[in-house]
Amino acid sequence: MKQYLVTGYDYTDPDALQRRMNVRPHHLDSSKALKESGNYVTGGAILNDEGNMIGSVMIMQFETEEELEAWKQNEPYITQKIWESVDVKPFRVAPV
Repeated sequence: MKQYLVTGYDYTDPDALQRRMNVRPHHLDSSKALKESGNYVTGGAILNDEGNMIGSVMIMQFETEEELEAWKQNEPYITQKIWESVDVKPFRVAPV
C-alpha cells in the first residue's frame, strides 16, 4: 500500500468553525470506516493558539491512486467545504 500525509486547512470565514463542528460527526464516522478497512492510519486536528480546530492531518494508505482520489471525492471535510486547501504528499510511516 502507498501511504500519504494529508494536510487540510480550514476555511477562515466567520462560520468556518461552526460548519466544521456540524460536519465533524460525519468525518469521524468516515474515518472509523476507513480505519476498519485499513486505509486510515492516524490523524488529528490542527489547533490555533486558542485551542480551536483550524485544520487536520491524516496519514492514509491506499492500494492505488484511484482509491485515494475516490476517498477525496467522498471525504466530508472536502465535500462540505470545511477544508479550503488540501495537500497530499507521499509518506512512509517509520517502522519502529
